Amino acid sequence: MSAAAALAVDTPKKGHKKLIIIVLAVVVLLAAAAGGFMVFKARTAHAEEDEVEVDAAPAKNKQPEAFDPKHAPLFVNLEPITINLADRDVDRYAQIVIALEVEDDKSSDHVKAFMPVIRNNLLMAVANKTSEDVRTDGGRRLLAAEMQAQALRPLGYDLNAEDFMESDASAHAGAGKRKKSHKPAKLPIKAVNFVNFIVQ
Repeated sequence: MSAAAALAVDTPKKGHKKLIIIVLAVVVLLAAAAGGFMVFKARTAHAEEDEVEVDAAPAKNKQPEAFDPKHAPLFVNLEPITINLADRDVDRYAQIVIALEVEDDKSSDHVKAFMPVIRNNLLMAVANKTSEDVRTDGGRRLLAAEMQAQALRPLGYDLNAEDFMESDASAHAGAGKRKKSHKPAKLPIKAVNFVNFIVQ
């Protein structure tokens, strides 16, 4: 076979591989965008439910205020995290992209100033988990609560994951009485949002 014929045979294979890589990249980007949209939609719906307050007189319920662009949610995006999980029988790792929802610009500056320590704490929280721990929705919620507690530690807040799991605990009937949360009304880090979460 001549060199020209060999080149003609190899060219379609290389083009085919590039096409597969491009298609996979597009699928990953679409999945990340869909996940981000779902998190945003869920957070928005949850925020709207929390905004309705009940006065002493039941007939005078306050309506949720209209969206104010001056008070739009503020996020600090972290570099993607790739870390080995704690599985013993097989090597598993997680690829996670996180956006921390912060209270205001001052909180954003504090989070950025402590980012190396916060990122370390988040890595340690994930490293203690097995793939089974984070495969379920409840497992990921617990991880997000643990990460929020760990991210707040360098900023001077000594909280536990249980302080952020009140809504989940109250949803389960017969769970027994919970001890009162020591969570302040306003925290510099309001939530840990998973933009992307892949376990392999």
